[in-house]
Amino acid sequence: MILKKFLSALTGVIITLSGAVSMNVYANNTPNEIISRNCPAYSGNENANPSFGNDEHYFSFWQSSSPDYLAYDLSGVNPEYRKKVIAVWYNTSAYDNIGMYVNRNMEPSDYTIEVNSAEGGEYPADGWKVVETVEGNTFSSRQHVVDMEGYNWIRINIQKADDETGKQASINFDVHNVSEGITDSWIFFGDSITAGGMNNCYGTGFATHVNMIDGKYFPIQENGGIGGIRSIDGKENIDRWLSTCPAKYVSIAYGTNDAWGNPGATEEYYNNTKYMIDKIIELGKVPVLPKIPSSTNADVKDNVPLYNAKVEQLYEEYGEKLVHGPDFAEFFEEHPDYLSADGVHPNDTGYAEMRKLWAKTMYKNVYTAENTDTPEDDILYGDANDDGRVSISDSVAILQHLANSSKYGLSKGGLSKGDVYNRGDGITGKDAYAITLLDAKVIDKLPITGEE
Repeated sequence: MILKKFLSALTGVIITLSGAVSMNVYANNTPNEIISRNCPAYSGNENANPSFGNDEHYFSFWQSSSPDYLAYDLSGVNPEYRKKVIAVWYNTSAYDNIGMYVNRNMEPSDYTIEVNSAEGGEYPADGWKVVETVEGNTFSSRQHVVDMEGYNWIRINIQKADDETGKQASINFDVHNVSEGITDSWIFFGDSITAGGMNNCYGTGFATHVNMIDGKYFPIQENGGIGGIRSIDGKENIDRWLSTCPAKYVSIAYGTNDAWGNPGATEEYYNNTKYMIDKIIELGKVPVLPKIPSSTNADVKDNVPLYNAKVEQLYEEYGEKLVHGPDFAEFFEEHPDYLSADGVHPNDTGYAEMRKLWAKTMYKNVYTAENTDTPEDDILYGDANDDGRVSISDSVAILQHLANSSKYGLSKGGLSKGDVYNRGDGITGKDAYAITLLDAKVIDKLPITGEE
C-alpha cells in the first residue's frame, strides 16, 4: 500500500516535470544571454559615461564618484528573457584583500541592487525597490541573482568605493538572462597567473572568445585571481568566496607558488585541491582543474611535473565529476616564448593565448562535450548519482536535478547513466519513474523503451 501511494505521488511529480523539462544528455548548457548590451543607461552624474558600463568594450568603464548609480532600461527586452537575471559587475582590482599584493582600485564596497516597475523611456526618480544590500565588500566582482518579473529597470546604487564615500567607483555592469537556470556562469580562482590572464578588460576576454567560437554563448565570467597565493589560501577562503557566488563552473588554478622552490609539498597541494573540489561539488557546482603551467625558472621548472602528477591523480579519482581544464604544462613547454623574463608569468602574448586556449578547451569539454567513453556494455544503467548502485535515491537525484540543476546538477556520467527511458532523448521525469519501477521490481532491467 505504501509503495502504491509513493508510486502514485511520484508519477504525478514526474508527469509535471517530464512535460516541462527535457535535457540534452551532454551539451546541456542553455545560453545565459547577455540582455543589457547597449540598452539605455543612466547615471546621476551625466559626465560619467553610463553607456561605457554596458558596451562591448570591457576596457571602457562607467566611472563616477560615490554615491552614484548606474541604471539600465530593460523594457525593450522580451519579458520572457528577464524573469530572472544575474546582474554582474566587474572591476580590475585583485579579487580579494588577502595575500601580499592587495590591490583595491575604485572597487564598490557598499551598494544596493535595485529594480523598478516604471515604464521605459524616461529614468524614474522614484519607485526603486532594493533587492540586495552589500556592505563592506572586498571582492573585485559580484554576481547577483535578481527576480525581475514585473520590473523594467535595474540599477546598482553605490554608496562607497574602497570603503569611502566620495571615492570614485569604476565598473562594467552586465545583466544576463537566467530564467531557465544558471547554466553558463563561471569563476576562475587562482594566483597571479589567473589574475593576469582572466581579466576581461585586457585584450579579448574568455567570454568574448567563447562567443567568437559559438555566437549562442556569452558566459558570465569572474576573475578570482590573486597574486602571490598558494593552494592553502584557496582552501582557507573558498567557503567564503562561494557563499555569495552563484557560478555553476568553478576553476581552481593554484600550484605555481606551491611548487616555487618547494618540491616536497605535493601532498599538501593535493589535499588542499581535493578540499576545494569537494566543496564545489557539495554546493552543486562543477569543478574545473587545469594543469599547472610549465616554467623555465630554475626554482620552479623541475617541481611542476611533481605537482601535475597530483593533478593527474585527481583527474583519475574524480572522473567525469571534474572538468579537465587546459594543459598549460604542455602549452608552455611548446611555447616558452610566451613566458616573460622571470620564466613563470606569461607575457602579454602568453596571457592572450591562455584566454584563447581556455575558451577552446571549455567549448570542447563543457559546451559540446561528447558522450562518455565508457562502452555501453559497462554502463550501470540507472546510477544517476554515481554511487555505484541503482536505487530509489537515483530517482530522487534525477527529480532534484530537473527541479534545480544549478544546485543539484548531475555529473556528465550521471546524465548518461540516468537516461534509461527511451535512451538518447535526454534526462526527463520518465527516467526517474523507470528507475523507481526497477527498484520496486516491477521491471527487471534498464534501459527501457516507451513500448515496454
